[in-house]
Amino acid sequence: MTASNSSGGLKAEGRYARGWHCLGLAADYRDGKPHSLNVFGTRLVAFAGEDQQVHILDAWCPHMGADLGLGEIKGNSVVCRFHGWSWGADGACNDIPCAKRIPPKAKAKAWLTCEQNQLLFVWHDPEGAPPPADVSIPRINACFSDEWTGWTIRSMVIHNHCRELVDNLADVAHFGPVHGSPASYFCNTFVGHTGYQMFRGTESELLGSTLVADSAYFGPAYHITRMVAEVDGKPVHSILLNCHVPIDQGSFELRYGVMVKKIPGLSDEENDAIAKAYVEQAHKSFFQDVEIWHNKIRIDNPILAESDGPIYQLRDWYRQFYTDVKELPDDLHQEKVFERHDGAWRALSEVPEAARSQLHTI
Repeated sequence: MTASNSSGGLKAEGRYARGWHCLGLAADYRDGKPHSLNVFGTRLVAFAGEDQQVHILDAWCPHMGADLGLGEIKGNSVVCRFHGWSWGADGACNDIPCAKRIPPKAKAKAWLTCEQNQLLFVWHDPEGAPPPADVSIPRINACFSDEWTGWTIRSMVIHNHCRELVDNLADVAHFGPVHGSPASYFCNTFVGHTGYQMFRGTESELLGSTLVADSAYFGPAYHITRMVAEVDGKPVHSILLNCHVPIDQGSFELRYGVMVKKIPGLSDEENDAIAKAYVEQAHKSFFQDVEIWHNKIRIDNPILAESDGPIYQLRDWYRQFYTDVKELPDDLHQEKVFERHDGAWRALSEVPEAARSQLHTI
């Protein structure tokens, strides 16, 4: 499926995507220290004070430019190491040593955050608008259940543009050569800010047999997969996290994680062993992609074969996150469905039963 009238390039060069971006486990920021974050072409500081809420500000102190990430936390404020100016969760300066008056303009930008599924998110919008209600992060009940292991998360820096990662949502052709897991069924659905993928395969070199992967990007940078496969004759249920935040236009920090459902009837030790082994296999599978991302260039208008799938259609969907809201297409919330079955691609008017996502059930 190659037809498209639009360019494969991004709408606005030098812009970062509008949407929620995941910064890893929220608990990691509750250690009593400020954390410097090199993201969106600048530096931010994340910190949790006495209220245990994680707050994020621009890291460059408006006074003399020092990194607030080098400072310390007092109460619910971060205090600059350079001159001791104190900045509250709202970004306003609330104390200056030996000064009776705080300048009215003494305020750092405060970034909107949310926590969901044990994870911390920061909102980015180049137009400065708050997130609409329909782009909230869906709750995963498994993240709060004793029937599942907690997240095992790793991170790394990839020296490429974020789009090279997102392309995988529609890139059915890479599953065989890269992962040893050719697809027996594949379908993409794009609607609003969500891009879905339904994958089925008979065999995976790393993740087991009769593999079913039900996944979605919720916005430009947060991807969740519900995966079921047979390993040693037993069904293994897992949830995969794949998220990123841009550092600059040529690199991004990638975080990927795994949760595994405990098998009833097995001891905690046996379940832990199965979970650890499966997590390692999932990480190996992920590294197969990483090696490619580290060693490829950006091709805005790729030459595609009829078997390649809706790569251009995916990029049309992804471009919305780099486009001013007033310029978004009118049909953004209409479902666009592309199914591959028995080796042939077709555009459908509605989502087939075989491709209906069950992510809302986890």
